[in-house]
Amino acid sequence: MSRHNPLRDKRDKRLPRIAGPCSVVIFGVTGDLSRKKLIPAIYDLANRGLLPPGFGLVGFARRDYDDDEFAGHVLDAVKAHARTPFRQEVWDHLAEGIRFVQGSFDDDAAFANLADTLATLDKERGTGGNHGFYLSIPPNMFPLVLDQLSQHGLAQPTGTDEAGRKPWRRVVIEKPFGHDLHSAQELNALVNRVFPEETVFRIDHYLGKETVQNILALRFANQLYDPIWNANYVDHVQITMAEDIGLGGRAGYYDGIGAARDVIQNHLLQLLALTAMEEPISFEPKQLQTEKIKVLSATKLIEPLDETTARGQYAEGWQGGEHVVGLLDEAGFDPESRTETYAAISLEVNTRRWAGVPFFLRTGKRLGRRVTEIAVIFKRAPHLPFDQTMTAELGQNALVIRVQPDEGITTRFGSKVPGSGMEVRDVNMDFSYGEAFTESSPEAYERLILDVLLGVPSLFPVNAEVELSWRILDPVLEHWAADGKPEQYEAGTWGPPSADEMLARTGREWRRP
Repeated sequence: MSRHNPLRDKRDKRLPRIAGPCSVVIFGVTGDLSRKKLIPAIYDLANRGLLPPGFGLVGFARRDYDDDEFAGHVLDAVKAHARTPFRQEVWDHLAEGIRFVQGSFDDDAAFANLADTLATLDKERGTGGNHGFYLSIPPNMFPLVLDQLSQHGLAQPTGTDEAGRKPWRRVVIEKPFGHDLHSAQELNALVNRVFPEETVFRIDHYLGKETVQNILALRFANQLYDPIWNANYVDHVQITMAEDIGLGGRAGYYDGIGAARDVIQNHLLQLLALTAMEEPISFEPKQLQTEKIKVLSATKLIEPLDETTARGQYAEGWQGGEHVVGLLDEAGFDPESRTETYAAISLEVNTRRWAGVPFFLRTGKRLGRRVTEIAVIFKRAPHLPFDQTMTAELGQNALVIRVQPDEGITTRFGSKVPGSGMEVRDVNMDFSYGEAFTESSPEAYERLILDVLLGVPSLFPVNAEVELSWRILDPVLEHWAADGKPEQYEAGTWGPPSADEMLARTGREWRRP
């Protein structure tokens, strides 16, 4: 019987694509990321009808669980963190495909057991040899797990199914993708030795956020913005990712890594690429990646780095009504630590569209509030028929894309104040996702996991993007390593004075989000 629906136009993107039969293996399944994000996202996909009836979820960890105990662990994570309401019938069906494999990453017997478990799921659940491997583990464990997958024949599918299709195998890698260009190249070579590049999904959860994808809709579906999205009208662009939390308990991961490696290399440079890229000829993954690579290839640091970059380390202060300690007093951090918790850099994109427009990127912990935004700041009107006093309250026009927490877009422009005099003041026009749409945005991980299962890599950075990002950032890291240490800034403020001076030298100032 034909499965073709004569009423469906295959170009219609509004109909959700449902993943085909497959299983997902999560390494490091007892960790925080898995419990709070991955497992709830898988349940939410099932609840939305986007997972196939033949789906398997396999956990791999050192804990001594059997299948039922692991299913209980999954159920707890779903009830605590799922976005969609709990439905017993959805859970019952999902639970039938849940399995657990106990072992460490150097345990050959455990990987042989994993291979048997997946073969059994192929038979019992009809998963058809389609397997995704999610490495929710520290990067130094990648080589071991990749080698084990390769040795036990799990990385490359063999044979075909009844319809003559070759099953797929895919691997998902969480950041950090290396700690400099050289280590990123080594990691990419290692991964690609086992998994071809088209089967590698490097997760940057920021790219799964609805607002980030809306940058493309805003720019390319609207005639309103495209004519002014260039150096003729734009004065500069600020991309900010601020957090109000400190680093207590995260010394093992963060000390020696720092804010620039943790956030600028991946999240912020990806946001820059989407903001500055040319219109792709289609939204096919390959076309999007091509345009992002062009932008990153044209992106350079503005020098001298002493004046165009800034770094800081939070000191004690007040935040949210409570007194908090500085980084050097956080448990686990070296009291002499030179790890920066605030980083700001200045970049230029050497293309015709952006020549002469600086892009300022900043990120930090223990800042004024938690916010991620892209602010496109426009030039002042060239001739104002108003005298100074009339426009004293007028700033620069701005278009601000809020990525989190209250996702949306704000436009700032000047408007006349009511009254008999001519006074112009800034006003905001605001669009908020929560108010404009009745449906809530899916979690980033829902979108990304579904894309992995569908084999759609549009939102995932490829090798070239990762390596270009390190090529941009490495000189800053080397400059900082050779010179001095981060400047202290009080917790709850917006970073060190050197960051304000960095913009003041160009006659600009940071936006207060």
